[in-house]
Amino acid sequence: MHLTKKGEYALRALINLGIAQEVGRTHVSVSELTGLSQLPLKYVEQILHQLRLAGYVDTKRGKYGGYFLRKPMAEIKIGDVVRLLDGPLAPISCASQTAYAPCSCPDEAHCGLRMLMVDVRNAIANILDRYSLADVVEVTMRRMRRDKVPLPFSRPELVSKKS
Repeated sequence: MHLTKKGEYALRALINLGIAQEVGRTHVSVSELTGLSQLPLKYVEQILHQLRLAGYVDTKRGKYGGYFLRKPMAEIKIGDVVRLLDGPLAPISCASQTAYAPCSCPDEAHCGLRMLMVDVRNAIANILDRYSLADVVEVTMRRMRRDKVPLPFSRPELVSKKS
């Protein structure tokens, strides 16, 4: 498994949308999302389109429009997002549950490499599938508050009240 830039940017955008939702922002423009994390605008637009087609985000047009989370954060599993954008979690195809393909090994049932890679896949899947977007957003905001870092998407008067 390799987290590509596409997967990384998607997760960053979802985390930022989650933070925005938690501080009371109903919609966030793509320029705000990309500016905050210094991500390439056009590429993130393509990723957000893919997340929209998958039902994770939606958009509202107009002056006060932008992107917002379509699903509750607790229902967005990190593993599902990674699989959507980067494909299977298994390091080799014969260890994959979602994209299995036979390898060159003549005895797959007794292949030590395959057994090892199945364990690797299971470990990665167990971690990524255990965490929801809500978990990641909560930990991120807790650490930002602890370190007295202003929360993104907050109006200045709200940041000072929470500090």
